[in-house]
Order: sequence, then C-alpha cells, then structure tokens
Amino acid sequence: MEIPNDIVLRPRFKFEIPRNNESVLNDFEQAKTTQSYFIINRIDDHVFIKFPKHKQHFWSPQLHLEINEVDTNSCLLYGLFGPNPTVWTLFMFLHFMVAGFFIAFGIWAYTNWALNTSYAIQLSLMLLMVVIWFVLYFGGRIGKDSSKNEMHELHNFMNSILKPKNH
Repeated sequence: MEIPNDIVLRPRFKFEIPRNNESVLNDFEQAKTTQSYFIINRIDDHVFIKFPKHKQHFWSPQLHLEINEVDTNSCLLYGLFGPNPTVWTLFMFLHFMVAGFFIAFGIWAYTNWALNTSYAIQLSLMLLMVVIWFVLYFGGRIGKDSSKNEMHELHNFMNSILKPKNH
C-alpha cells in the first residue's frame, strides 16, 4: 500500500469486494477470536482494528473500516487510518484554539490600528500563532511518519482477512 506524501494526515482508501458485506464482516468477527496481535471491534458495518495497549504509543494508528452493501454479491470497503480518537480530538482542539487566538489577536490588532495606537504586540502574537500552527502540523506529520510501519501492519492484516475469499 502506497501512502501518499501530501498534506493528508489521515490517509483513506476504498475498494469494492466481490462478496456480500455480512460475509466480510463475519470474517473480521472470526479473526477477533483466532488471533491476538490486534484488537478488533465491530459495530454494525464498522470494524476498528488497533494494537493492544501494551504495543501502543502516543501516535499509534488504528484502522477504521466501513463495509457497505452494494448489492447481494458485492460490497464497498472504506478505510481510514488515524491516531487514537482521543489523540485526534486533542490535536484538533489545539488547532482550533490556535485559530481562535489568531482571530482574537487580529481583532485586537485591528482595534488598536483603528484607534491609532501601537499594534506591534498583537501582530507578533498573530505571527506566533502561525508558528505554533506550523509546529502542530509538522508534529502531526512526524507522528504519521513514525507510524507508517504500523499502518502497513494494519493494512496487511486487513488484506490477510480479505484475501482467502477474493480468489
């Protein structure tokens, strides 16, 4: 699986499987009991594959699969790699907080400019928010790059469950 080197922090993929979605979902249910290297959870048409707690680190990815029925003989699999939802929520919260501060400092700078008072501090703080945003972005990229091997393991595991029935 080739993971593109563009701005995507949470890589996605999709493909069609020439099988009924329930049989694919059942294969994941069976894999839950026949192996212990991954934790598999199924909720309706969604399957979550992740590493056990003792093998996880801060940026450990998980694979979220949504397996939708197309017709009685085929289904569409949507996959999404991402960090633990708690980590992702924290990461997005920090991004929104930085954006909110940037806007607030911009309003403050505009107010000072309109009142003909100094606004250098506010512009400096706005620049600082831009720098912090870049640090967050590149931190996310580093986290994604550090977990590429684990993403490949998750993808290969998914393929090992799907392959026997594909031929």
